[in-house]
Amino acid sequence: MNSNKNDALVITLREALQDPLLYARAFGKIRLRSYQSAVIRAIARSVLYRQGLTFVVMFPRQSGKNEVQAQLEAYLLTCLQDCEAEMVKISPTWKPQSLNAMRRLQRVLERNSLLRGRWVKENGYIYRVGKARMFFLSGEPHSNIVGATASALLEVDEAQDVEIEKYDKEIAPMAASTNATRVFWGTAWTSQTLLARELRLARLAQQQDGVQRLFIAGADQVAAEVPAYARFVAEQVARLGRQHPFVRSQYYSEEIDGQGGLFSPQRRARMAGNHPLLNQPQAGQTYAFLLDVAGMEENPASAVVMSEGLPNSSRDATALTIVAVDGSTCADPILRAPTYRCVQRRLWVGVRHSDLYAELRALAETWRPFRLVVDATGVGAGLADFLSRALPGRVMPFTFTAASKSKLGWDFLALVESGRWKEAADAADDELGRLFARQLELCQYEILPGPEKRMRWGVPDGSRDPLTGQPAHDDLLISAALCAVLDDQPLPSGGETLIVPGRDPLGDLDRGF
Repeated sequence: MNSNKNDALVITLREALQDPLLYARAFGKIRLRSYQSAVIRAIARSVLYRQGLTFVVMFPRQSGKNEVQAQLEAYLLTCLQDCEAEMVKISPTWKPQSLNAMRRLQRVLERNSLLRGRWVKENGYIYRVGKARMFFLSGEPHSNIVGATASALLEVDEAQDVEIEKYDKEIAPMAASTNATRVFWGTAWTSQTLLARELRLARLAQQQDGVQRLFIAGADQVAAEVPAYARFVAEQVARLGRQHPFVRSQYYSEEIDGQGGLFSPQRRARMAGNHPLLNQPQAGQTYAFLLDVAGMEENPASAVVMSEGLPNSSRDATALTIVAVDGSTCADPILRAPTYRCVQRRLWVGVRHSDLYAELRALAETWRPFRLVVDATGVGAGLADFLSRALPGRVMPFTFTAASKSKLGWDFLALVESGRWKEAADAADDELGRLFARQLELCQYEILPGPEKRMRWGVPDGSRDPLTGQPAHDDLLISAALCAVLDDQPLPSGGETLIVPGRDPLGDLDRGF
């Protein structure tokens, strides 16, 4: 009887070592999905038969990319344990990405019935089975990784976030002398990334010899096998909008432009509302003030209040947007956030902050906003402080930095794409409404390289409106975008306070699936 069991075990082991899917099922107790299966088989074949192919694998967020990586690595450590095989995995950062990758592999090794107790961790970043080793290194711009060798496999994870120069100078040479198999894993982003470059090269090579090197899955493909994923993506689309750059790239594997106009005609059309502009508040409505503050050096003695008519000025202005906050969409089980309807705008050039403070306080007494989001950058901090003292508990200072403005831009896009920012039906009849529309058209963006997914956006400094030849600004646009700060604020509901749970679009992208 024992002999029969041993024979069966030998047969199972022999079959499993010939197929990574059988290996994962037999020893890892996991069944990989169909879109994962072709990937792991192709890469394993190239490594074990020394084909030296280069693969590009583009999966949506939270679709099991990390799991198939760890199963592949465990399989190769098993198959190559009698060889002096060295495999290297590069992540954009050491903490958390390389550390997370090591934890995932270690979890798979611990659960693997064949490898349990047979693997060793060396020097804090190497996993060894027999003579085979898996190295984990950081691809950060200033990391010192020169000298490492990938004799069997070189993986670049989240390749869209690894700098091209870093890869070409320090990472690619690791596999040069051995012609090791190379794999670029990641999610779609812009056409200027390392992943995008390697995707184009893989597609060209694939067209020439017919050998599949490119594996792309989208949300629909994953959802067909994972109903929970279908529900998750539907929620993201409802919250952010199908055309939001995060949804297009991170879930539908669609490459986005790295720069250009931020507010397309389609995006601007989504802002159209059916409410009127207001001169006075309406009973029963909740309002908020959104204030972008001009610097003091832009406020000389000659003052102009621009609520009617626009003087020719090269200086930035202080812009106020008054929005009605519609909390009814907070009850939507997917949106769970308010809708903002612009009801009035004000613009000031050359007004002293002391005079501006007095006018803003008077407006606040009339409109009774539940929150005032105030640009507290630079000299704006003083105005924000004065308003905070006069209106305790209602002022939210916002300091602009490269990081905070980037996040504000992404969050405002989510509001627009999900239909939660609305312009008045008669906005085109209002001069400030038309100016806001022009600022939307002139707004440009640039997505910067790196895992932070940082966006630089606004009307370029020194630019002119090609229709008028006048200096172009984005004061009204920045003021409107500040409404995104309100999303995590409790709304007054006449009785019990309604808490609106704020959600960061980037946060969902950082969680595993």
